[in-house]
Amino acid sequence: MTAWLLPERFSDVLPREAATIEKLRRTLLDHAESHGYELVIPPLLEFVDSLLSGTGQDLELQTFKLVDQVSGRTLGLRADMTPQAARIDAHLLNRQGIVRLCYCDSVVHTHPQGVYATRQPMQFGVECYGHAGLEADLEVQQLALHSVRLAGHAQPALGLSDARLVRGVLGGLVAGPLKLSAMLEALSRKDVARLEQLTDGLPSAQREPILALTELFGDISVLEQARRVLPGRELVQRALDDLEHLAAVHAQAGCEVQIDLADLRGYHYHSGVIFGLYAPDRPDALARGGRYDEIGASFGRSRPATGFSLDLRELVRAEPTLAARAAVRASWSDQPGYASAVRALRERGEVVIELPEHVPFESEGFRLDRELTCADGRWVVRERAPAT
Repeated sequence: MTAWLLPERFSDVLPREAATIEKLRRTLLDHAESHGYELVIPPLLEFVDSLLSGTGQDLELQTFKLVDQVSGRTLGLRADMTPQAARIDAHLLNRQGIVRLCYCDSVVHTHPQGVYATRQPMQFGVECYGHAGLEADLEVQQLALHSVRLAGHAQPALGLSDARLVRGVLGGLVAGPLKLSAMLEALSRKDVARLEQLTDGLPSAQREPILALTELFGDISVLEQARRVLPGRELVQRALDDLEHLAAVHAQAGCEVQIDLADLRGYHYHSGVIFGLYAPDRPDALARGGRYDEIGASFGRSRPATGFSLDLRELVRAEPTLAARAAVRASWSDQPGYASAVRALRERGEVVIELPEHVPFESEGFRLDRELTCADGRWVVRERAPAT
């Protein structure tokens, strides 16, 4: 095997794309800080018991595992930083009231999560703990929308759903774990034929709402249709009320809102409203998030929680990279005043690139439009003639 080949869906990030990602990382973290979110940097590896606590099978299958040579215990290479933030909130900070945390670092997946996705995303995310009201959900969704817009996606569409709906519809259903798992898979795929087969023999009062979920997607009017065909259970009605309120607020702000009540992403993880942000030219979501109140209990401190995350590498894919930055060329010299002149330029914010005289310069990130020269014993910056 050629030594420089990388595993499938792992890749290097070259200078111009890396500069674009880094600028966006700093922009998004500053934006989160302006809302009161505090930066945390969890470790890349954790004991797998802690890393996957309360997250469900989906995240476990995405997590690389290895044996710790010190303790002999199984470690997990994080596939999502959300559980780590929840652990920090529950055990290290242990604050009362609302806590806002943000993070941005690499995670690793055993399998790519999208059509073009890398297996090493650069995950940016925010998490809000301690408030169960819709105000927290709305804040997180608006922060996600603004974050995507800061990355150049001016009109993302917001997709809304709620994990409580499927739970409410399936409540009271007598079915074994294998059959229930098959139903959930058929619902997520909107495989009506398979779902009809799995629900054959159920009373119509149970079967019809399950089948109806596959058709409840579209604009906000779907919520009114759902009230007519889904059970009148409190859990279902409360979820519909919350979705209706959030959809109305976003629509009033001019955001396109889409509803998909059979969205089962993170079914074993999320506990309430879930959402995704989409662009017409992208097959995968730009950002995903939602409420996950139950994960804190696995850390011994049950806390209301909601948040979102996105992959910076995916977000900037196919977007224009940063323009080359103007720089000053300087030829290494031991003449008096040279070192102090270079230092003074850099202290003023200039990029100074030192090279041997007459050596060509190749870069996509910088353009040498000026040069540092010595004239009459003084070091001065002069314009350079464009390269021919």
